[in-house]
Amino acid sequence: MSDQASLPGTAPTTLPATAAETSPDNPWPLQLLSQKLKAHIDRTPSAWVEGQVIELNRRGTNAYITLRDVDAEVSLPASVWTKVLERQNLPLERGSRVVALLKPEFWMKTGRLNMQVRDIRPVGLGDLLARIERLRQALASEGLFTDSRKKRLPLLPHRIGLITGRDSDAKKDVLRNAALRWPAVEFEVREVAVQGNTAVSQMVRALRELDARPEVDVIVFARGGGALEDLLPFNSEELVRAVAAASTPVVSAIGHEADRPLLDDVADLRASTPTDAAKRIVPEVSEELAGVRQAREQLRRCVERLVDRESDRLAALHSRPVMAAPEGMVSVRGEEIERLLRRSSAAVSSTVVRAADQLEHLKAQVRALSPQKTLDRGYAVVELSGDQAARIAEAGHAVVRRPSEAPAGAALSIRVAEGRFGATSTGPAQLPGTPPATGAQHPGNPDQHQEMEHNA
Repeated sequence: MSDQASLPGTAPTTLPATAAETSPDNPWPLQLLSQKLKAHIDRTPSAWVEGQVIELNRRGTNAYITLRDVDAEVSLPASVWTKVLERQNLPLERGSRVVALLKPEFWMKTGRLNMQVRDIRPVGLGDLLARIERLRQALASEGLFTDSRKKRLPLLPHRIGLITGRDSDAKKDVLRNAALRWPAVEFEVREVAVQGNTAVSQMVRALRELDARPEVDVIVFARGGGALEDLLPFNSEELVRAVAAASTPVVSAIGHEADRPLLDDVADLRASTPTDAAKRIVPEVSEELAGVRQAREQLRRCVERLVDRESDRLAALHSRPVMAAPEGMVSVRGEEIERLLRRSSAAVSSTVVRAADQLEHLKAQVRALSPQKTLDRGYAVVELSGDQAARIAEAGHAVVRRPSEAPAGAALSIRVAEGRFGATSTGPAQLPGTPPATGAQHPGNPDQHQEMEHNA
């Protein structure tokens, strides 16, 4: 509306343009406020909403109904023309789930806001199934149902979180069967509404509370069977996303085998019934004890086989000659050593004998060539002695090799095999046929040798 708002039948006046500009001294007329509200509400478009009919009153050509949200404690009154209701194939009743086209209306005279139902349609079973299927496909496309996101359940949970209806048969089944299978199991129970408009919010709150407790190893949703309308809370997108975000493994045990809400797809384990959930969460104590006994028996047999095998190996080792008579290995080696010692001793002795013989042979050769042996055979060495020997020694030798080196009267030193004796030379020897002269003779003549000894 313009700033110069004018009331019907009156002259234009200057009024505040907006509600924020009003004051005690310059207020809006009530009629102006109603006009502004009506103009704003009239511009509001119609909207399709879903709800449950909880009240229905017919008054002539008009009817008054109250719609309640299917997942929350929110209700809204509305009016509908009877002719709109008569267009339905089936009569509308209390408790029916419907979708309605609502258009808000504002009555200026009474200041009342009315929600006018321009069209209404019951939500049938097929519509619900189609809606659930569309939601299933949308969540699956996000990857909320993939196996890679599912968490493994613990082998033996110590404490189980149970979300179930108040004093329900499903709760009793889970507690009884779990206790029968494993008496030491403990439960953290949260009793909530499992159907109705508050079920989703209560279940989500219980799930988050149990998920925050570190001692809870697994969380179970348990509910008995029912109609599709009764199981609608377990098809809620809010609940499905809360389960997907939980860090604790979640087990879905909703309804019977044929029931398959969206919670079954997002849960880490789907049990066909609450009783089946108890059987799949905790092990059977008798089966576990039997398994322990079987494992112990297998272990005992394995140990016995190992001991027997090693005993056989030890017996085989003991039966070997080297183990039966270990001193035989030493005696054999001792005999071999003695044999080698004898061979080496004989070889050394033979080598020594041959070397000794060779040495004696060499000594004999040396001795045969020595001057002493020549002397032993009767030869003598004649050397000059005295002044003449000293003079001749200056020339390089004193041994008489020529007769001219021992003139008559020369002092001689005769060396024989057993010593020396002196002699005097008589000069060179006479020619054959002349009488022998007294003096040194040529070595090698025994008669001359005796004469030199006699003359000496």
